[in-house]
Amino acid sequence: MKIAVFASGRGTNLAAIIKAKSKGLINADIALVVSDNKKALALKKAQRAGIKAVFVDPQRFLTMPEFENEIVKAVEAEGIDLIVLAGFMRILSSDFVSRFQNKIINIHPAILPSFKGSQAIKDAYEFGIKVTGVTVHFVDNEMDNGPIILQKAVPIDEADTLETLESKIHKVEHKIYPEAIKLFIEGRLKIEGRKVKIV
Repeated sequence: MKIAVFASGRGTNLAAIIKAKSKGLINADIALVVSDNKKALALKKAQRAGIKAVFVDPQRFLTMPEFENEIVKAVEAEGIDLIVLAGFMRILSSDFVSRFQNKIINIHPAILPSFKGSQAIKDAYEFGIKVTGVTVHFVDNEMDNGPIILQKAVPIDEADTLETLESKIHKVEHKIYPEAIKLFIEGRLKIEGRKVKIV
């Protein structure tokens, strides 16, 4: 089975996935890393790991469909079975999602459906809740909305700052994202409506 990782930034989740594969936890080929950011550290991490790294420049395209078609070409050329979004800062169109239905997963730094969007850790921290967490879910046509695969709670302590909370969240992300990928690869995820059964 072949995996593509889409990332726009530092690539910390990508690094966790590469590490999980090296330990034998993920029995699949990380065949492709795609980024919309030329300066993304994720691209360098992919290259260091011997993974094909592709920068697709959104400025080259007049429309979103043209941009996505370029990504589709790269994904289909590698025969990708699973797309893993790891800090990819673009919302994929419904056409793209439909093309790879139930083959795209995302990680979100909150317990969905609470605190959707790109500032989830900050939003949760400033709201004053006592427990936040991490969600891995399938991607559908709405932002941070698809069927949930795994969730793990992260307590917010009184001594936490935004920075310490981010660190705690990232540690959990790096643990449960490889777990979710492993379940997908092993064919153990069964979607029934909004629910994902682990079989």
